[in-house]
Amino acid sequence: MDAPPLILGIDIGTTNIKTIAFDPTGATVAQASVRTPTHYPRPNWAYFDAEETWQAVVGGLRTVTSQVDARRIASIAVASYGETGVPLDAHGQPTYEAIAWFDGRTAPQADWLAQQIGHAHIFAVTGTALQPILGLCKLLWLRDHAPEVLARTRCWLNMADYIAYRLCGVAATDLSLASRMLCLDLQRREWAADLLADVGLDPMILAPLQPSGTPLGLVLPAVAQVTGLPSSTQVAVGGHDHVLGALAVGVTQMGDMLNSIGTAEALFLPVDQPISDPQFGRQGYSQGVYAAGKYYLVGGLYTSGASVDWFRESFAANANYATLIAEAEQIAAGSLGAFFIPHLRLANPPHLDPLARGAFIGLHTDMKRGALFRALVEGLSYEVRHSLQPLLGYMGLPHLNKSYVAGGGAYNELYTRIKASILNHPLTVVSIKESTALGAAMVGGVGAGIYPDLPTALTQLRYDQQTIDPVAADAAFYDTAFQDVYQHLYNALRPLHHASQPKQIP
Repeated sequence: MDAPPLILGIDIGTTNIKTIAFDPTGATVAQASVRTPTHYPRPNWAYFDAEETWQAVVGGLRTVTSQVDARRIASIAVASYGETGVPLDAHGQPTYEAIAWFDGRTAPQADWLAQQIGHAHIFAVTGTALQPILGLCKLLWLRDHAPEVLARTRCWLNMADYIAYRLCGVAATDLSLASRMLCLDLQRREWAADLLADVGLDPMILAPLQPSGTPLGLVLPAVAQVTGLPSSTQVAVGGHDHVLGALAVGVTQMGDMLNSIGTAEALFLPVDQPISDPQFGRQGYSQGVYAAGKYYLVGGLYTSGASVDWFRESFAANANYATLIAEAEQIAAGSLGAFFIPHLRLANPPHLDPLARGAFIGLHTDMKRGALFRALVEGLSYEVRHSLQPLLGYMGLPHLNKSYVAGGGAYNELYTRIKASILNHPLTVVSIKESTALGAAMVGGVGAGIYPDLPTALTQLRYDQQTIDPVAADAAFYDTAFQDVYQHLYNALRPLHHASQPKQIP
């Protein structure tokens, strides 16, 4: 019997770049992971070098193709973080560094958009809250600080699109990544030409819009040679990491949620129609076009795994995760009175505030490292509840039907148990450890005809599920702590944080 074809998914993440070969049931056959090369030239700035990222992808592909019969590889697609674009000239060469999605230099451009265009109009067109991290703000930063670069730029590709372009030579972007650009007309599902004209940008700089899974072409001969991919490998349009991760888990029905946990943490909820209430945007929530043809709402945390890594590096001498978790397990619910606010880069929805900052509250000398780490985990969980509650209100739902948890943080049993108790809702942990890469591989498989469509692909996947139930006594304690303390901390700290911020360097 012939061996089944293999489908490749690449996940360009903030921390790691993962390349994984799956069989059509979603079983991992071979994989590679390398750290994402990232540069921090000055405080509040970060960027990715496009060529470095490409070479990291090439290395991952070589590792994977060396572990399998490469002739079986039928397809490949790419997922990535949003809000990071690679500007290319007429010859397909980068004209500038890829400003990282979390880079803070673009706050003045967001302020300019608020003054010249207005929050309300931008939300009415794009369905997205105006935030400095979004793609349009990065284009405007080039306009203001590197006009000669923008003049030479002929195409702007999100990172997943850029890697696909390097693989096959065809430029395109999907609607989920386009939704993070702040210039997609959400209702029409096309670039918002009038909005772009108002800010002095040519819509032709943006890539053609294609649904995830659209075949782009075969890998280029030179790429096949350096990666070991067969020249018959079909490249397809990928998408935004959280969206493709939701696809892999099968979160496509209103009332279900994917809690995707990585460096950042997303609360992903499918909806049949976008939210038109301007308050949705004023609270910092996002929405976009789902790869399966529906809309989605997103809340969550900008620094989830990033908070854990920050704590390990800054206060725990890089102690391993198991040690920190074991220490935190010895501490009762409530962390001896400590609270943690995970606003290490900016506030999370329902607050739209780039000047917000994180904090430990309620410290005293009896607290050791385990208590602080538990407070951090509890703070992440409180923040998830704080971000989720308004989303359910916008959807008209009293509660969730089913909550799926995926990503690296899903396997931190302390975190999932505390989160289930704070939400007072069971969480379903799926055995798909790399849901984003699998989602990318699935849409690639559709592009190559391995699956006729995404619903069929989902019926072929095989994975286990584990339910984490709330701890009743802890749930009651956490409910009181959330109602009486946590949800008031942001407003109490906001004046202090705003007063202490230095002026933004233009």
